[in-house]
Amino acid sequence: MSSNWGDTLWNSLPVPALLLNEDDTIADITPAAESFLNMSRRSLAGSPVWDKLMIDAPLEESFERVRRDKSDLFINNVDVGGGNRPPVQCNIQIGTLNDQTDRVLVLLEPRQIADRMDRAQSVKSAAKSAIGMAEMLAHEIKNPLAGITGAAQLLSMGLSGEDRDLTDLIVVESRRIVKLLEQVEQFGNLRPPERKPVNLHDLLDRARRSAMVGYAAHMNIVEDYDPSLPPTYVDGDQLLQVFLNLLKNAAEAADPDNGGTIRIRTFYEMSLRLRRPDGTGGALPLQVEIIDDGPGLPPDIASDIFDPFVSGRENGTGLGLALVSKIISEHDGWIGVDSVPGRTVFRISLPLAPQQTEND
Repeated sequence: MSSNWGDTLWNSLPVPALLLNEDDTIADITPAAESFLNMSRRSLAGSPVWDKLMIDAPLEESFERVRRDKSDLFINNVDVGGGNRPPVQCNIQIGTLNDQTDRVLVLLEPRQIADRMDRAQSVKSAAKSAIGMAEMLAHEIKNPLAGITGAAQLLSMGLSGEDRDLTDLIVVESRRIVKLLEQVEQFGNLRPPERKPVNLHDLLDRARRSAMVGYAAHMNIVEDYDPSLPPTYVDGDQLLQVFLNLLKNAAEAADPDNGGTIRIRTFYEMSLRLRRPDGTGGALPLQVEIIDDGPGLPPDIASDIFDPFVSGRENGTGLGLALVSKIISEHDGWIGVDSVPGRTVFRISLPLAPQQTEND
C-alpha cells in the first residue's frame, strides 16, 4: 500500500476493495475482500485480477477509461465471484488514486444492501401516492361519520336491551374509524423536520422509560450502547416518535403471558451510504437496532412491511411503520428489517451532525 493509504484506514474499510497495479495485478485487498472472495491477501498478491476475480462484464476497457480520464466509473448489477464462493450480484465502483501512478481501486457493493436502500428511496413516493388518496377520502368521510355517530347516540337514548347494544356498537365502530382516518391525516400534517444535533442515547432512554411504564411493562429491555457515538442531525421529537413506535411493535410481538426481551443496540458503521435519485448522497454511520425475540414477520408481507396499510397484526392499520419510514426518509436516513422466527431486527441508519453545527 502507498503511504498515503494508512494501514488502519485500509483495513477498516467495511466493503470489499481491491487495489490493482498498472498491469492489473493485485497489489492489495481489504479484509472484507478476503472474506468476500474466501481467499487470503497473501495468496492473491501479485496475481492477475482476472485469474482470481470472476466478473460477468468486460471491464478491461472500463479500467483503461478510468486510467485515461482519471474519473470514477460505476457499474450496477454485475455478478461477481471468486475463490470457492458462488457469484453475488454487486454494484462496482472503479477509480484511480490521487498519485502519479495508474493504479486502480475497485470497490464492490453486494446488492443485498443496495436493494434495501433502493427500496427505502421508493417508500416515500409510494407512501405519498397511497396516502394522498387516503387523505382526500379521510376528509370526506369524517363529516358523515360524525353525523352517523350523533344519530346513533340520540337513538340509544330511547332504546334498551339488544337495540341499545346495536347503537352502542355503531358509536364504538364509528369512533374507531375516525381514529384510523386521523392516523391517515397525520401523514399529510407531519411538519418538516426541525433538525439539530441530537444525542441518540438521550432519545432512546426517553423512549425506553416511556415503554417500560406502558406497553412494554411486561418485558425485559436490554441496552447495548456504543457510548462513543457522536450526535446525529434530526428532529428529536419526530425521531422519538419513531423509537416509541418500534418499541411498541416489538412489545406487541412478544408472548403476552411469558413476556420477552427487547434489545436496543447502537453502533458505528461506515458501510452504508444513501444514494438519492438526484445522484447526491452521504454516509449513514450511526446505527440503531431494535431487536425482539417474537415469532417474526409473516414471510408474505416482510418485504412490504413499510408500505401503507400493510400490517402483520390481525387488527393492525398498517400505518405505524409507514409513518416511521416516512420520518426516517425525511431525515435522509434508511430503515430496514430482518426477520426470522425468534429474532426480528429493525435497523435505522442516520447521518452525523455537521461539524460546524455541533460547534454552534
